[in-house]
Amino acid sequence: MTSPPISFVLAIALLVLLFSKPSLTVFVSIDCGSSESSIDKNNIRWIGDDDYIQHGESHQVYLGSNPLSTLRVFTNRKKNCYSIRVGKGEKILTRASFYYGNYDDKFSPPVFDLQFDGNYWATVNTSSYYYYVDYEAIYVTKGNFTSICVAQTRPNQFPFISSLEVRSLDPKMYSHVDSNHALILKWRYASGGNQTIRYPDDVFDRIWTPADGIGLSEVKSEASGIDISTAEDHPPEAALENSIVSSSTRQYMQFINRLPTKELPIYITAYFSEVMKSAVGKRSIQMYIDNKPFLSPIVPPFGSVKEVYITNMTASAETSFVLQASETSTLPPIINAVEVYTLSDTLTAGTDSRDVEGLLQLQLAFEVLVEWSGDPCLPYPYNWDWIQCTTDVKPRVIALYLSGYELRGTLPDFSSMNALETIDFHNNTMEGPILDFLGLLPNLKTLNLSYNRFNGTIPASLQNKNIELDTTNNCLSGMKCQPLSDFLIPPPPPPQPFSGDEQNIPSPPSELHAGDEPLGAGSLKINDLNIPFIVAMQTLLPLLFIKFL
Repeated sequence: MTSPPISFVLAIALLVLLFSKPSLTVFVSIDCGSSESSIDKNNIRWIGDDDYIQHGESHQVYLGSNPLSTLRVFTNRKKNCYSIRVGKGEKILTRASFYYGNYDDKFSPPVFDLQFDGNYWATVNTSSYYYYVDYEAIYVTKGNFTSICVAQTRPNQFPFISSLEVRSLDPKMYSHVDSNHALILKWRYASGGNQTIRYPDDVFDRIWTPADGIGLSEVKSEASGIDISTAEDHPPEAALENSIVSSSTRQYMQFINRLPTKELPIYITAYFSEVMKSAVGKRSIQMYIDNKPFLSPIVPPFGSVKEVYITNMTASAETSFVLQASETSTLPPIINAVEVYTLSDTLTAGTDSRDVEGLLQLQLAFEVLVEWSGDPCLPYPYNWDWIQCTTDVKPRVIALYLSGYELRGTLPDFSSMNALETIDFHNNTMEGPILDFLGLLPNLKTLNLSYNRFNGTIPASLQNKNIELDTTNNCLSGMKCQPLSDFLIPPPPPPQPFSGDEQNIPSPPSELHAGDEPLGAGSLKINDLNIPFIVAMQTLLPLLFIKFL
């Protein structure tokens, strides 16, 4: 029994996606560069990335079974993307981790861009051989897939990725920011403890790093349990079981601020839970931002939590955040946990849906094109290698450059791409008729179909048109249809990325340390058929406190 053609299977799967309303709880942990599955000490199941990406090179950095012991590096293309199925309109946490580890024996850790769903996320700086960095974002998805991409921005510096994690969040979490912006994590800390908190203690697998303070005491809560239902952002109980406290009401605590020097919109959420039953009603905390009182005094509840939001404002490294005992308080200030984010620019709506639809048809027809995923045009200038886009807020595709891509089969209908000005399909083995819609594209100026095996006649829509048309070396009426070996001209060599001299420098030791960036550490499998769907669905260090007298 023969298997159905992949284009048929893809089309059926696409229909299922389009006419169903998936409700997914996403908990995906991808060990990039690995083909194996494993379960870590937190009972998180990691899977290899073979089913998520078909290109790039796998390397090891010898860290035992740690997910950061493998990576995938990309030495060509403007950007390379992982596409992960999610629910449309779902609020998710995405974390990407990077450990260079001198995998290439060059002692040259790269700098490159990280992107999600056609939006700039961060500039990844792996400037140390021994430290890893990770980046975390919270956002609402606009399609049935989310794409995480790395893009080369400097000569000889090839982007790579060590691990990728995607987690569903409660839709009511972090609701004080509209869905047109992403939250970019700067730091997240639990005060007073000595261990990192994550899944399973935090069911959403946020990573809470322990933090203390200069001249401050660590106090464990006397409560037998802490009710977290009063906090919209569902902090884990483990992050509230300890706190840091100053020694007297005359001493105040000030965040050591590691925000950028540039003013940025921020979102901060701080958590307060009373640690002593005898202190109920006696402790009252006033927060000051740049020496101005922020909101009314905070009275931490015992056995539950008070969450305080700081939003709708900008801040920088020069902004001061202070906690001080209020005038009526008989006890000094405390804090249990805090999260600090900056807001992204307004999220893009993606490439125009008409072009996304047309590109999907091309991917369904020609399997070689399936490897491209993520937003086709965004962020500028990181479009797919074989298209050209406008620079509009909602860009249009104006050119297809598919010469020598070994396209085999019949031409699909991509008439929805009505902004096309140039179509170059020459030097492939496409066959069948030249479709009439090509002559009806209103902006088309150049159409190169030479060195293929099209048959039939040139449609009337392309005759007597002001279009530069090349149909030489085909099998059209009146032409001699030459054997493939006779008329195929060698394709141009693939574009080479930036190159440079290699260095022979000994490898560093394999010991791994946590870096100064926000740190991270973990499953829903998709198969190869899901990769092209992204095109259609997309249109889409540590915090410290110091005390003062």
